[in-house]
Amino acid sequence: MSDALPCLVQVAVSTPAHSAVGDLLSYACAAPLAPGTLVRVPLGAREVLGVVWDAPAEPPPLPAGMAPRPVAGVLEGIAPLDAAWRRLVAFTARYYQRALGEVALAALPPQLRELTPEQLARRMRRPAAGAAAQASASATESVALSAEQESAAAEIEANPGPFLLFGSTGSGKTEVYMHCVARALAASPAAQALVMVPEINLTPQLEARFRARFAPLYGEAAVVSLHSGMTNPQRLKSWLAAHQGAARIVLGTRMAVFASLPGLALVVVDEEHDASYKQQEGARYSARDLAVWRAREQGAKVILGSATPSLESWHASSPEVDRYQRLAMPARIGAGELPRLRLVDMGQQPRGTAFSPPLLAAITERVERGEQCLVLLNRRGFAPVLHCHDCGWKSDCPHCSAHQVFHKIDRTLRCHHCGYAQRVPRACPACGNPDIAPVGRGTEQLEEQLAALLRNVITPERRAARVARMDADTTRAKGALEEQLAQVHAGEVDVLVGTQMVAKGHDFRRITLVAAVQPDGALFSSDFRAPERLFALLMQAAGRAGRDAQYVAAQASPPEMWLQTWHPDHAVYAALRRHDYPAFAQQQLAERREAGMPPFAHQALVRADARSQEAAHAFLQAAADAARAAQLPGLEQVFIFPPVPLAVQRVADVERAQMLLESPVRGALQRFLAAWQPLLHAERARHRALVRWLVDVDPQAI
Repeated sequence: MSDALPCLVQVAVSTPAHSAVGDLLSYACAAPLAPGTLVRVPLGAREVLGVVWDAPAEPPPLPAGMAPRPVAGVLEGIAPLDAAWRRLVAFTARYYQRALGEVALAALPPQLRELTPEQLARRMRRPAAGAAAQASASATESVALSAEQESAAAEIEANPGPFLLFGSTGSGKTEVYMHCVARALAASPAAQALVMVPEINLTPQLEARFRARFAPLYGEAAVVSLHSGMTNPQRLKSWLAAHQGAARIVLGTRMAVFASLPGLALVVVDEEHDASYKQQEGARYSARDLAVWRAREQGAKVILGSATPSLESWHASSPEVDRYQRLAMPARIGAGELPRLRLVDMGQQPRGTAFSPPLLAAITERVERGEQCLVLLNRRGFAPVLHCHDCGWKSDCPHCSAHQVFHKIDRTLRCHHCGYAQRVPRACPACGNPDIAPVGRGTEQLEEQLAALLRNVITPERRAARVARMDADTTRAKGALEEQLAQVHAGEVDVLVGTQMVAKGHDFRRITLVAAVQPDGALFSSDFRAPERLFALLMQAAGRAGRDAQYVAAQASPPEMWLQTWHPDHAVYAALRRHDYPAFAQQQLAERREAGMPPFAHQALVRADARSQEAAHAFLQAAADAARAAQLPGLEQVFIFPPVPLAVQRVADVERAQMLLESPVRGALQRFLAAWQPLLHAERARHRALVRWLVDVDPQAI
């Protein structure tokens, strides 16, 4: 075999997580293959997709008596992935403690793994849609910027960055992004821009705006999207367009950070504070952090934008750190005012009230004037739990340490952790009592109650008020999200009830009142990031009101944010009342500095899933003991906390525990984690009751 195939190549393939198989495998081929070439290679009894990688200085020796297997085929229709992309993948694998092949293959479109070289060749012969055109710089200056927008855009053009664009909700951050994209594309015919949003539901309106602006200049094929809601053929088409340079603008969620963009000149991370940028399975990367790393490494500019920046980014843009350049845009476009906050003390309201009388009166008044309202409750379903008052039975999930949520619309009990569902019992399964009742509220119940409360309210069009709900349940079907958003924008919905998915990024022009009915739960969470997330969610939600200054002026009704709370004097709400994010951030950062928490320390979690809590704890404790016994590099600067169960201990009949690691020095933590990997593998082999383990670097939920 070696006589017929004289060349050896190192190939990254996706191997099982935490397997003993190395990062790169050696294969034989007839002629040298450039690094980045996509190939199909045998792996065990299967044939899989692989990426030819840069050959190490000293290739690993093959076991005695074993010859390298030949490359099965080359995907010749696709140009090799460039060195910048390979460096991004290698850094991600190294920093987040995952296998190189796992990250590389997960970053590629799923359909590439299925196509043979012949099938790909046929696909590549299909004519490309849309012809690209080159626009002049002057042709892109189609929208006049405000003074604040102009100042921010000029700073971005004149300086290297990275930039933190701190703009209030409605200040026109998207227009600044588009202006900067236009400048970047006009500067070079090969330039490309990556624009990221945290959630899929934000891509339709963003794509519509970018397509309307740039398709006339560069062609319909110049703007593409990349997110997990697309079909596999759609994702492959968008990825190929970006890889070949035909797509000048890529819009996407966190997965888009790995798009192959040879001409990358600008990266935008909108709503950069959002926790959705952190991957929660597989390689647990932060797309925001990788975007900053990638832009710096490729010589591109990066803009992080938010009305409520993450405390990490805010700290990085402070004068004492000065790693990011902070650009402020405090004013709303059109001189519109930010919503004033109205706090309702629920201790003074009738017991069991979902909508306090003052809030219901305010919603009624707005609807009667033809305005729209948004009601926020970050809990879907009808009720969090069913309960029997006779014997105390609750609708617990048989597979998780969590309740099954009552969904009235289809009379089911569903676990939102493992997906287990069953019909609602006619009587209590424990004692036979037919009177089992829902406890607590979800968006489904709020929608039903609000529709009943507003049934006699008439709009200026002489029709009854219409209430709609938008959450993960109502937007599951293909096209449902776009249809619901279109109804809201067209004025066909008077009151929109929804979870956090409606609270951020959407440009609802006729909403003048936003209400958060049960926000207090996050005030007393064990997660130190809970206050930051609550403040961001409420401030983002408030920002949906009064975005169209002319419409608000015509209605003569200032926008409002209503907040029903049992703790009206809480510091989070006091800062929210003043719309004072800087003061809130300063107070939170002072607390974190004193407690030695991020961004003043660096963390990693090791999680163990096992058949019992005892087995999970035993693995984690043994791993910690092995690290101390081996005196691993960096250990003297890493504090290892004792193992503890997760908040939801059991999911899908698997018990879960975690162990927190913390260090004031990022490099020390990284050295320790890298040296710890072999010991973790060895402990895994000794603990047979362990199902899986993982390392989460820079965790966002503890």
